[in-house]
Amino acid sequence: MSGNTIGKMFKITTFGSSHGTALGAVVDGCPSGLELSKEDIQKELDKRRPGTSKVTTSRGETDEVQILSGIFEGKTDGTPIAAVVYNRDMDSSAYKQLRNKPRPGHADYGWISKYEHYDYRGGGRASGRTTIGHVIGGAVAKKLLEELNIKVIAHVTKVGSIEAQNIELSKIEENIENSVRCADLEAAAKMEELILDLKQKGDSIGGIVETIVLNVPAGLGEPVFDKLDADIAKVLMGIGSVKGVEIGAGFGVAGLKGSQTNDEFYMENNGIKTKTNNSGGILGGISDGMPIITRMAVKPTPSISKVQETVDLEKMNNTEIEIRGRHDPCICPRVTSVAESSIAVVLVDHLIRAGFVNSSKL
Repeated sequence: MSGNTIGKMFKITTFGSSHGTALGAVVDGCPSGLELSKEDIQKELDKRRPGTSKVTTSRGETDEVQILSGIFEGKTDGTPIAAVVYNRDMDSSAYKQLRNKPRPGHADYGWISKYEHYDYRGGGRASGRTTIGHVIGGAVAKKLLEELNIKVIAHVTKVGSIEAQNIELSKIEENIENSVRCADLEAAAKMEELILDLKQKGDSIGGIVETIVLNVPAGLGEPVFDKLDADIAKVLMGIGSVKGVEIGAGFGVAGLKGSQTNDEFYMENNGIKTKTNNSGGILGGISDGMPIITRMAVKPTPSISKVQETVDLEKMNNTEIEIRGRHDPCICPRVTSVAESSIAVVLVDHLIRAGFVNSSKL
């Protein structure tokens, strides 16, 4: 199986499955001399950990990370950083009856068609739990970004038809520490109510997660196949349940004129800025120094407890299934940390490639 590694100079390889022994990541290409501790990684993992609020799955995992290599005396030593999280609270019994019955909305049928033999428990390698590896890599990347005062912040802007109103960036950082990670507190309360109502009914809901990157230097990215926005879109689409990505004004540009979408330049404090940011901080695949704005559409959790139609692949006839187990009624709150981590990894890779970060040592 390929497709488990991302990056050219700063590489993240993830491993593990939902009900296997453990999950984790190997981070290769991190310069030596970066102060990094278990707590730095654990802080990020705690943001996506299950069982932290009423709107998440009740699976009782602590997601405690163990660092196996790459850190010596509190600093990175330039060798691969390997970190692992052991699964503690698996219950695979609910999946045995589904072994030959692909779940609607899941990757089961595709995996069976491609591999035939695969770990069906909890979705195996296709499970959202594999994003533990994304977050481990992202925790290291975020520490490197701190050296350049670059911030990555993700928040929920929409759940179902409930949409957060525009708020100042400072308020986003202040207000997202709630169950749905939405900075509009009035909207957040309505989102939580909707999610809990659907959870009780055995259903789920999707939404939109926005990520904002501040203080990115101009000049990151390559002009053709390794465009910065293309790499960001790729890494976000690599997160399970993400079905769409837009950058800047996104699909909104389809209904506008050039005079409305072009971001005009001006000088401020000896620096070049743009009056608007419809490009989302990236022009021609290269960063222009403005905040990088992305949004991703997250589909409803496919594991719902309602009776659904499927096919029994062993008997080759139509049948019905009812999915049991512990599942998030809305993935959006926990996927914010995965979005932050994923974009952080891409940024660090491009920062090293562009020479903003020394590839050997800080």
